Amino acid sequence: MFQFCTDPSILPDWQWFACYLTSGTHLAFYRSFLVVILLLIVVAPLALGMGMLGALALRSQFLPVNALGRGYVNLVRGVPDIVFFLFVPIALGQGIEWVLHHINCPDWDQPIRQGNDFIVCREAKVPPVGASAWARNVYAFSMAVVAFALVFGAFVANTLYGAMRAVPQAQVETAEAYGMTQAQAFRRIVLPQMWVFALPGLSNIWQILIKSTPLLFLLGIQDAVYWARELGGAKTSLYTYPHPDWRVWYFLVLLCFYLFLTWGSERGFGWLTLRMTRGQATAEGERLRRRRAAA
Repeated sequence: MFQFCTDPSILPDWQWFACYLTSGTHLAFYRSFLVVILLLIVVAPLALGMGMLGALALRSQFLPVNALGRGYVNLVRGVPDIVFFLFVPIALGQGIEWVLHHINCPDWDQPIRQGNDFIVCREAKVPPVGASAWARNVYAFSMAVVAFALVFGAFVANTLYGAMRAVPQAQVETAEAYGMTQAQAFRRIVLPQMWVFALPGLSNIWQILIKSTPLLFLLGIQDAVYWARELGGAKTSLYTYPHPDWRVWYFLVLLCFYLFLTWGSERGFGWLTLRMTRGQATAEGERLRRRRAAA
């Protein structure tokens, strides 16, 4: 980045570190933090949407829909997360290629499954053969988003279902006695109040989601943990910037980054709790009412 970086071996310490910390690999390291944040921003609403659909399925009186919701929630919650993070991208990727193979190569006369190999024609490859590195990274990131949304959507569904059941049934019955349909009572009574009961569980799920982002490297994404390990490892004189084992300093940066994320998230959920408990018949809402009355 700097003009004096042409020969790092003759530079004084401060210039050497300036060149070292602005090298191409370090810029990729810095960008990897943005990838983590982007994953959280994209996955959170998707997981919340999946969770809402799952909770509504659990509440459904229609047996097939209820069974589908229970099967989704129990299956995901009963299998280790890492299995889904590995299985979903592989299964989804091969499923897409299988469909494209039958569309684009109808004259193919060889089996797709050949032993342990999954072989499709060139036109069915996803991402396409010869795709740029950017396209491959976007594909890997999309697979990661789907895997994370499916896994955490099941936990959100269970949390939202419990929050819906925590809303006093007497309020729903009163609303229906005043002429509201079940859908209107759910939309006007249950839905606004359930978030108060769901926030503690959603906060825990969000924190677990943050802690799960280092698993991105399993999906072929060069995340912050990958670069911290690669850049911090000992480098010999064969490298442009040789140095001993500095991994402890790189992982210290990761520690501070994740602690900052969890600290900010805790404060954000605390603010949401205060906002949503105003006027609600909860212990927190009663505490706020008494505080205002005493002021």
